[in-house]
Amino acid sequence: MKRDIYILIVLLAVCSFSLNGQKDTLKVKTDTLPESFIVLQKVNRGGEVLPEMEIKEITIMGNRGNVSRAQMRRYDRLTYNVRRVYPYAMIVRMKLEEVNLQLASMTNEEERKKFLREFEKEVFREYEDDMRNLTLTQGKILIKLIDRETRNTSYDLIKTYRGGITAAFWQGIARIFGTNLKERYDPYGEDAPIERIIYEIENGFY
Repeated sequence: MKRDIYILIVLLAVCSFSLNGQKDTLKVKTDTLPESFIVLQKVNRGGEVLPEMEIKEITIMGNRGNVSRAQMRRYDRLTYNVRRVYPYAMIVRMKLEEVNLQLASMTNEEERKKFLREFEKEVFREYEDDMRNLTLTQGKILIKLIDRETRNTSYDLIKTYRGGITAAFWQGIARIFGTNLKERYDPYGEDAPIERIIYEIENGFY
């Protein structure tokens, strides 16, 4: 039963078309300038016009200091679990973009519903087996990472796609197994270790 929760969450997340909180937008190139081309902006600073440019954010990470073997084992286990489910969170974001792009070209409501039904079947066939292999801990992390990537909780996604009654039902089931579909991702608080691991993944540490 608990595995079915994660199947439904990912399924509904990728099929949801309420993208009000979506983090990414499509990038469209409008010229042929090389990607490394930099345009300096003129900015008035105290009456003097100076050239200025934005630079990428730099993340500085300190070492973990003295940690016990037990703490290292917990961190290594967390690393394993995050690496296990992070690709699925990225798939959710990618699929949301795909669905949104397709729906944008559809004006007929029946056509939209038919597309979503077929899309749902396709996603279920593709990811059902993988979702059934997740552990409870991995499922909890995935719920948080879905919020990180879409800025929508799993509860909100289910509510949008299936309605409030269904969302409340699955929230109740999730709570029985110690999971909260309304849980938000907190990169500066309790989820800071997960954020660090994702940074390491994205920067090739693994």
